Amino acid sequence: MYGPAVISVTIFIFLVTTLLIIWRPKGINEAIPATGGAILILLSGSVSLSDLAVITSTVSGAAITIIATIVMALVLESIGFFYWAAEGMAARAKGSGIRLFWYVNLLCFLMTLFFNNDGSILITTPILLILLHNMGLKNHQKIPYLLSGALVATASSAPIGVSNIVNLIALKIIDMSLYMYTLIMIVPATLGLLVLVSLIFFVVYRDLPRNLPISFHQSHPNYINPKNHPLKHEHSSVQKAYNPKLMRNILLFVFAIRISLFIASYFSVPIEWVAVAGSAILLGWRWIYLKKPPTDLLSKTPWHILVFAFGMYVIIYGLHNIGLTNALVDLFRPLVSGNLLNASLLMGGLLAGMSVLFNNHPALMVGTLTLTEMNLDPLTLKIAYLANVIGSDIGSLLLPIGTLASLIWFHILKQHNVKIGWKDYIRVTVIVIPPALLFTLVVLYLWVNWLF
Repeated sequence: MYGPAVISVTIFIFLVTTLLIIWRPKGINEAIPATGGAILILLSGSVSLSDLAVITSTVSGAAITIIATIVMALVLESIGFFYWAAEGMAARAKGSGIRLFWYVNLLCFLMTLFFNNDGSILITTPILLILLHNMGLKNHQKIPYLLSGALVATASSAPIGVSNIVNLIALKIIDMSLYMYTLIMIVPATLGLLVLVSLIFFVVYRDLPRNLPISFHQSHPNYINPKNHPLKHEHSSVQKAYNPKLMRNILLFVFAIRISLFIASYFSVPIEWVAVAGSAILLGWRWIYLKKPPTDLLSKTPWHILVFAFGMYVIIYGLHNIGLTNALVDLFRPLVSGNLLNASLLMGGLLAGMSVLFNNHPALMVGTLTLTEMNLDPLTLKIAYLANVIGSDIGSLLLPIGTLASLIWFHILKQHNVKIGWKDYIRVTVIVIPPALLFTLVVLYLWVNWLF
């Protein structure tokens, strides 16, 4: 048992750390407050040194998988893959602003599916800014594309657990395989995404330009080469000409790696081994084929993600140790036990609320640790955990502070003088997020009932 002083200090450290991560004064990296909070938690005594071994085994695999995935994304970006994809998408829009809307969201969905939600935001947002600028769109015309893309990119981490570091950590805590996660989640989460993007479309329909002012193409007199454009992404070294066959082959390779993750999970092979092997092959290929050593990309890899994930989990483990999860167990176990629909709706709603209040990273960790203490039957545990993920990945989008990806997105837009305020954001999310969340949670219940 912990005394009132330890409990109070632990809660205070958690609140201050969360505030600093959301606020990011002077643009500090989120790993800094997470590390400082973790050190203070250790000093407070709510997490012991022996707990660190448990935390390391839980976090390390997920963090390594995400880092390896980001390395693959940086390789593709360095050879111009994403600009090639953006040009192809614009060409297929054929001058239609409506058609472009669907292609933008398809691109953001695929980027998250192939990589991860934070990486998708970092990659697609600068590409979309260049794309929309080259098309001659005004600020208010850009908002529907940028906002819908950000929402879809973030929510798209729900269908497969490997697209979000917190989902992967939670999988480890629950001891659910990636294969089982995807089997249960792929249908309800994908249908929920379709409902989400359809609702967004109806909300922003009037703001979408019917005919695009200019065609995005390098031969156009108004075309601005991304290499010389002020919105150029800092990791880009775009080639002047693309090799479509090369791009397709690389895309097929990345797709094969993603499939291999699920095969590895099915056979109980650590998925981080597959992810690291895939990124190493891509780095080696780039070195041999383009004569570019991997040092430039390795220096740009966000290694702080490892530190951030570890630090946040130390803090959450402290809350778990002082009894926060026990309090949640006492409150929700009677409501969740024996009723799958209640398990889906209540846990999904709880995680959405917690995510909106203090970000989905700590919220999903708290929710997952709570489930481990409920002594639920295996089927109820599965649906309650997956409802947690839906609440964390979709419900958290109600406010910009709900996800780290949303905060990163706002930061990028501010850097490039694109004006989208909280009012513009909430005007859309308050209409589309609640029904999309409710729909997805109900479909999860129906799908699990049908499967089992």
